Amino acid sequence: MVLGSDLRRGKGGRGLVAVVFVLASALTACGDDSGGGDESTPPSPSVEQTTSAPAATAPADKAAAQREIRQNWQKFFDPKTPAKDKQAVLENGERMAPVLAAFSGDQRGGQVRADVTKVEFTGPTGARVTYTLLLNGATALPNASGTAVAQDGTWKVSVSTLCALVQLSGNASASALPGC
Repeated sequence: MVLGSDLRRGKGGRGLVAVVFVLASALTACGDDSGGGDESTPPSPSVEQTTSAPAATAPADKAAAQREIRQNWQKFFDPKTPAKDKQAVLENGERMAPVLAAFSGDQRGGQVRADVTKVEFTGPTGARVTYTLLLNGATALPNASGTAVAQDGTWKVSVSTLCALVQLSGNASASALPGC
């Protein structure tokens, strides 16, 4: 028999309600230690037991995060930026070094720039980034879509964005490297 399922008894439903409130109190460490009390009257829930914080949909400082995303994407896609600096703004940069080297070493990779046109946060540590990919200053891929992730306190170009570009480049040696 399931606890509280015997509805023929007058106290069955109230007993189940009392058990639920006692378990909720124990789980949230807000229980009443006084013991005793009238078993026929269930305890009243507190505000802390019935509310929860809404999920964050953006970082605390949205404007600063947007600025950092734009700056780091510009740095990552600047052919003049040294590989070590690119790794610092790439998700899992050290682990992705071989893919990054192959991408940057490709003739076209060394001519690529990106202009971020829009940043939409998907959560406190993620964002969709709309950008235009430029090849030697000419628009090569307008309204491209990528992602940025907050990692170790820095907003970075996501691995999935780099891997998608590697696939588009047709560089088979970069596509075969671990990480993509």
